[in-house]
Amino acid sequence: MYIIGNSTARIYVSSAKYSDNARPIAADIGDNVQLFSMGGDLPGYRSIEEIIASMPVEPIADEIKGQDLLYSSGTTGQPKGVKLPLTGDPPDTITASGEAVAAFYGYDSNTVYLSPAPLYHAALLRFNLAILMYGGTTVIMRHFDPVEALELIETYRCTHSQWVPTMFIRLLKLAQAERERLDTSSMKLALHAAAPCPVAVKEQMLDWWGPIIYEYYAGSENNGFCQVGPEEWLAHKGTVGRALYGELHIVDEEGTELPVGEIGTVWFAGGNEFEYLNDPEKTRSAHNEQGWSTLGDVGCVDEEGYLYLTDRLAFMIISGGVNVYPQEVENLLVMHPLVADVAVFGIPHDVLGEQVKAVVQLARPQDASPDIAAELIQYCRESLSRIKCPRSVEFMETLPRHATGKLYKRLLRDPYWA
Repeated sequence: MYIIGNSTARIYVSSAKYSDNARPIAADIGDNVQLFSMGGDLPGYRSIEEIIASMPVEPIADEIKGQDLLYSSGTTGQPKGVKLPLTGDPPDTITASGEAVAAFYGYDSNTVYLSPAPLYHAALLRFNLAILMYGGTTVIMRHFDPVEALELIETYRCTHSQWVPTMFIRLLKLAQAERERLDTSSMKLALHAAAPCPVAVKEQMLDWWGPIIYEYYAGSENNGFCQVGPEEWLAHKGTVGRALYGELHIVDEEGTELPVGEIGTVWFAGGNEFEYLNDPEKTRSAHNEQGWSTLGDVGCVDEEGYLYLTDRLAFMIISGGVNVYPQEVENLLVMHPLVADVAVFGIPHDVLGEQVKAVVQLARPQDASPDIAAELIQYCRESLSRIKCPRSVEFMETLPRHATGKLYKRLLRDPYWA
């Protein structure tokens, strides 16, 4: 209901298949929103099939291509509606950047694309639409399951796919026999994005699938685009790529641009214009005086212009005056054989200001114990300085993750700061 209200939507369409969700909306929604159902009748809804049948089939004279209004995942607060400008192009227009991406990734009418995450994620929605425009086939999973994903690749001989690092981790946690049972040799290209991938995870995926794994860094805002291929990545392990669209700048808290190798907030210049719907303050804070824009990520660039992300600015921990980036600790802990998933964040400390805490989902939740917690802390101390290591470990059966794989870390962190 928040998104319906924030977007000032005038039409809401639901499927009869989701009647349990649709009925409460019909009861609570205002009179200024029209309700339509598809695939069956819903109380309080009009049939969209009947409405469409009554419309003329000829295009209207000034028909133009629309633009999606997608909301951020809300992992650091309320979701933000990303409003992009209309182009005024005809509906069947493929943009120059869309043509370049399709050419680079090899999309055509023979493409069979596995989509293992929900379509309300910007990347999955836009890539599925692009492949369909080129006449390809999409195979869409309702919920991600590692075995089912491999089965779909084998069954449909998928040539392309897109993932997030959490999915790679779950694939690698499968038994070797399970991984070898299914044929993935049809895959020509596997994309991943949404979060930086732990180096050890990507190395193992490259060993398994070969040099077909490409990575990119971008956002719903479309203000910049970085990309890296498998051979480049092996020469620059940990990078999310070089900017193909938008010019990279690393900036400190005072707004001063930083030199190569120093960590700061990542900004793009010359990228696409955007605003956050009905939120001028968030729009203002995402732009600076030079007209650059940021997604709020922290990182650095090397001498060749490759970007390395360290974390979201909102989740950086300052402990005893030292900046600690949770992602570094998470990337280490998730490789422990007992760990299925992990979240690291700062909690209040009287002396240090903040101290590092880890919340862990074990592969076998019943194994949780003080001894395992101590083992995980010691595991971190073998590779990281003590200030970066968790002072405490808590166990949960399942961490709160978005269906796209993004972690709702604020749900874990906020109660400590209430």
